[in-house]
Amino acid sequence: MATRASAASVTGAAEVQSGELRYVARQPILDLHGEARGYELLFWNGREPITSTKSDLATRTMLDNTVVFGVEELARGLPAFVNCTAESLAENWVEVLPPRMTVLELPSSMEHTPELLAVCRKLKASGFRLALTDYTGTAESRPLADLADYIKVDMFSVNAEERGKLLRQLVGSPACLVAQNVETQQQYGQACKEGFDLFQGYYFCRPEPLKSHKIPGNRLVHLEILEDLQNDPVDLQRLSQLVMCDASLTYRLLRLVNSPVCAMRQEVTSIQMALMLVGDTAFRRIAMLAIASDFNTDQPAEILRMAFERGRFCELAAPLCGLAPSEQYLIGMVSLFPAMLRILMEDLVRLLPLREAARDALLGKDIPDGRLLHWIVCQEHGNWAECDAIVRTSGMSHEQVMRCHAMAVEWAEAALRTNV
Repeated sequence: MATRASAASVTGAAEVQSGELRYVARQPILDLHGEARGYELLFWNGREPITSTKSDLATRTMLDNTVVFGVEELARGLPAFVNCTAESLAENWVEVLPPRMTVLELPSSMEHTPELLAVCRKLKASGFRLALTDYTGTAESRPLADLADYIKVDMFSVNAEERGKLLRQLVGSPACLVAQNVETQQQYGQACKEGFDLFQGYYFCRPEPLKSHKIPGNRLVHLEILEDLQNDPVDLQRLSQLVMCDASLTYRLLRLVNSPVCAMRQEVTSIQMALMLVGDTAFRRIAMLAIASDFNTDQPAEILRMAFERGRFCELAAPLCGLAPSEQYLIGMVSLFPAMLRILMEDLVRLLPLREAARDALLGKDIPDGRLLHWIVCQEHGNWAECDAIVRTSGMSHEQVMRCHAMAVEWAEAALRTNV
């Protein structure tokens, strides 16, 4: 079951003529080390999320579109968690999905009939895994809990005392325990102490700022580079010297220039050569990629993936609403720098030579320059009605905005592979 207001990274979408589908999204499920171990797939039809396990039509629509988009692409080859109804199981609808890559999610409130249990055993035998969501430990749900590969407990609706009882019931269970709706670092810390294995929520983009935290010297150099990148044209000699002050950044930058992200036909062996060959605009983009990669060294890779998606999406969609692509790329990328550096956005923007409108956009003010950033943040939170409102007021079409985002996701994946 989808988490309440947790992070969703949209991987693709289509606006079907019948209006059955608007957006396709994914929510990461992370382990104790911040690594993604699967994605829950979500769909929206323009009226309400297609996640209701009470609606067989909604589930069928969801399954159909999971096939259309491709489970492997949607979930990056990791397990894809897909909401199901009793009918979708009994009527074999779920068999259109690849068993080894799919986790079938069933709500604990579902009537656990002997027929349902038999179907679940058959599906498990064919390679599917099962997840029991919103688990509350009722006697009726125990037979299915015994079959489940994952058991999800909602941190929002189940208090600490009740969670303790549930976890004691599950001692010895082979199921992987997933904490849902983990929205803060405090909740994440509590879930870790309680013994959960996996975590689903927006907590990983909200690391607590460090008190009296000073940005390390090499990262101050990176911020100085960002300042120089705002000059038009850039000072080639000065920028090359700044980049070469940091060996890690130099290495990352050269890897990116020589990767499919940049699509260069010629091998690049120096920073100055890279600047001359790729040009100012492309160099700004890949330099910010390299800086973001270095900033995120100690944080979950999902933060970096989201930063890449935000930056590229804002850049691609900027011409659709009369905004400057290079500045929008910067706004999208920098929006997650506070999470990487564990400082407040208010403190970060004071260190950057941004236009007032760009600073206001990063601070979340309701201005045109922040519209694209606001759209993608709403996507990540599953606030799709607000996404629609932004599209309407910006003069963009759903088809245009989702094409931009699909391209951004593909580009971000390539960039992340390059930085591994």
